[in-house]
Amino acid sequence: MKKVLVAMSGGVDSTVVTYLLKEQGYEIEGVYMKLHDNPSYHENNIQKVKKVANFLNIKYHILDLSDRFNEAVFMPFVKTYKEGLTPNPCVLCNRNIKLGALLAFAKEGKFDYLATGHYAQIKEGFISEAVDMSKDQSYFLSNVKKEALNSVLFPLGAMLKEDVKEIARGIEILKSFAEQKESSEICFVEDTYLEVLQDHIDIEKPGDVLNTEGNIVGTHRGYMHYTIGKRKGFTVHGAHDPHYVLSIDAKNNQITVGTKEKLNVLAFEVNELNMFIDEKNFECSVKIRYRSPKIACEVQIKGDRAIVKLFDNVQGLAPGQAAVFYNEDKVIGSGWIRSEI
Repeated sequence: MKKVLVAMSGGVDSTVVTYLLKEQGYEIEGVYMKLHDNPSYHENNIQKVKKVANFLNIKYHILDLSDRFNEAVFMPFVKTYKEGLTPNPCVLCNRNIKLGALLAFAKEGKFDYLATGHYAQIKEGFISEAVDMSKDQSYFLSNVKKEALNSVLFPLGAMLKEDVKEIARGIEILKSFAEQKESSEICFVEDTYLEVLQDHIDIEKPGDVLNTEGNIVGTHRGYMHYTIGKRKGFTVHGAHDPHYVLSIDAKNNQITVGTKEKLNVLAFEVNELNMFIDEKNFECSVKIRYRSPKIACEVQIKGDRAIVKLFDNVQGLAPGQAAVFYNEDKVIGSGWIRSEI
């Protein structure tokens, strides 16, 4: 009998994963991760995990990974914003925590697999998109180490979210899990990322707005408030057309703005690659943000960086975000967006 450790958060997804795997005959244990300092949040979730564990008659662990999370996810999140970039903490968390430190814990415990509630699939050794594209998390998993995929199960990848909720509704003790509010995309952000940042950085520091010629044309609240493509929250004197943030200069607390067509990008550079294929020059499609559509492109890899040449314009390219390469539904690699070319 295969032994599986299930990452349990107290949410409906991980609860249904635990239930399904137990029903399928696996030897199951659960684990709840403490990733940040919020005692009431953890207490509430651990009570839910305990309820499920008692119902299924399984053992569960509480694993405090808060120090590792702070080092590998939270502080890089703060640092990236400080540098005027747009961070992606969920990508870092999947690599370093969920399919990193937690997977190591599973292996130490002699488990055959770690199972999570991610909406993604593993096909032929590749991360692939979920059946429910409205919940697909393949983008956020693109930075995990290739070898981790041999030891991971994503039972929800072939399911629709509504079907997951229906399973919970059909079991009396799990009904409440189906109706509870969805967790936020970034677990340590309750309302806005600015509330988190203001404990570490002075975010209210007015600065100059520049046009593409480098002339001062207005003012802004502080560069932390902006990401590439944002069109509100700053002033541009005498502007008749909407203006959008084109670039951010953290060092000088300045943002450069321009009209929408100036957001167009046809090529950009990516670094810190995480590839699942060996080819150095290939055509594929790329996503530059979680919710952006895939765009056909050509990729040329040189060492630990790549030049991405798009077959069509894209807007809103934000340095600091992940660029994820797809071959149809399979993730073939990723890297961090460095700059427009």
